[in-house]
Amino acid sequence: MISDLLAQYAHLPDVWGEGALFAFSGLDGETNAASGFVATYGRARYDLLIHTPQQRLLEVRMAHPGTVRIATGDVLAVETPCGDLLLAYAAWHTLVGVAPEDALLTLRFEDGTPAAEVDGVWVAADEAHGDAVALAARGTRFALAYGRTAAEAQARALAGLEADVWDVAAARLASFAVVPTIASANADRLLKKCFSVMKVNTLAAEGAMQQTWSTPDRVPHKDMWLWDSVFHSLAMNRFHPRVAWDFLKGVLDTQQPDGMIPHQSSVSGWRSHITQPPLLAWGVWENYQVLRDRETLAYALPRLEAYLTWDLAHRDRNQNGLLEWWIEGNVRSRSGESGLDNSARFDAAVPLDAVDFSVWAAVDMGYVARIAAALGDAGRAAAWAARARRTSAAVHRELWDEENGFYFDRTMEGAFTGIKAASGFMPLLLDDLPVAHLRRLARWLQDPAAFAAPFPVPSLALSEPAFSTDMWRGPTWLNLNYFIIIGLRRHGEHELAQWLADKTLQHVAKYYERYGVLFEFYDARDEVPPPLCDRKGPHQEPYDIRRKMDSIRDYHWTAAIAALLLLEMR
Repeated sequence: MISDLLAQYAHLPDVWGEGALFAFSGLDGETNAASGFVATYGRARYDLLIHTPQQRLLEVRMAHPGTVRIATGDVLAVETPCGDLLLAYAAWHTLVGVAPEDALLTLRFEDGTPAAEVDGVWVAADEAHGDAVALAARGTRFALAYGRTAAEAQARALAGLEADVWDVAAARLASFAVVPTIASANADRLLKKCFSVMKVNTLAAEGAMQQTWSTPDRVPHKDMWLWDSVFHSLAMNRFHPRVAWDFLKGVLDTQQPDGMIPHQSSVSGWRSHITQPPLLAWGVWENYQVLRDRETLAYALPRLEAYLTWDLAHRDRNQNGLLEWWIEGNVRSRSGESGLDNSARFDAAVPLDAVDFSVWAAVDMGYVARIAAALGDAGRAAAWAARARRTSAAVHRELWDEENGFYFDRTMEGAFTGIKAASGFMPLLLDDLPVAHLRRLARWLQDPAAFAAPFPVPSLALSEPAFSTDMWRGPTWLNLNYFIIIGLRRHGEHELAQWLADKTLQHVAKYYERYGVLFEFYDARDEVPPPLCDRKGPHQEPYDIRRKMDSIRDYHWTAAIAALLLLEMR
């Protein structure tokens, strides 16, 4: 029967990995983020750890480990000598399956407390949080279900026993019909893993979210984040452009009356008090290139203008045309607003005229100008194009250090920080980048003592004293690599851009094949495996996905950007 599923779609993901997300997708129907009914592959095969407020564990014990044939975000299929193990989501609240004859399934709380048997159904009820998870079995069939009450969970589990598990799995895998085929089997499998991660991190309308939306990861981030959603949309354009628009619209709709757009938003209606990199106009324009819906541009334009106007009014304290990130008191996240939370750039905890913020704002102003022009408003287009040119010119004039041949942040007193970070390559995105600057930036990228690491590009130069495997203090991130690749191509450095794209995919593939997941970030030296990298503090054992103390697994923008790079090599 598993062979029938595989016959439909070749090269499906087939690597089991602890921490891989396993949940119902908003691409297939209703979701419920508030419930926390999201699983991850467990420490022992083929356990599922369920991330409700009080975690539950579905233990699956078999005499023979079997061979994994499918391991996606909503279908797990394993062949064993005693029969097949198959799990698939029938709905956001119900997981159905068949198990080999020798399998033993057990439901308990993660702390070891066993579920209670109620009329032949095992129920793990949590009165404190008002939820329950139930396990029902009949012969080789089983169903695991969530409910607000024990009775609801029990009823859903019993109903799940009536489902045709193979039909349910086929329905979930039907999503892969939109994924193009790549000639290389390994690349094709990686692309499908990327799509699987994108799919599982896509949620349906709920609460304050009025349309389909995306999250960096269902666990632990859970919420919608500003710049993450833009990266998600870029890849979703290739599969479901209308869904990609929803990702962007969801963020635009969180705009506050003064124009500010929060960096994080929850289905509960909670909003953060800081913003994030201004990339939304880029995302809207790229979506328009595929969707060709002028109504999306008309909807977005006034919101984008208000947002950039807010940035200019509230993030340029010295009024020199360059922008400064908000600095926080948290020593492990001096600037969550920047998205580069604990970068060594912010260790002094002082405001800086920031290279990346200023560049991204200039680029987004340029896209706002394009949007206005596409809508036939030449006056608004000219005004935003002029603002973009002024900001871009200020970056080259004030943030380029001729002596070092690099772009640095400046303090409010006018001194360069001298910290070599990947943010210094962001001016590659600017159309007016001087050729001499391009040449020197290219040399830095090829310098093995600085940025030509085994897995380039390190977020902090290898030569910096603060370099480490901790998050933005050295590790390689795919989003920054993608900016650099785009910038190099923009200025004709195609060979260098391809080198970086190839290196990026090579390492993402290597660690997917080893661990079965796509990581948030990677050690640039390629000495420390991603599960052992630090994250705002020392790595901790045992691994706990909810603590945010490890490179997060099945990370959405890693999947999205890897997918874009893979699709370009077709």
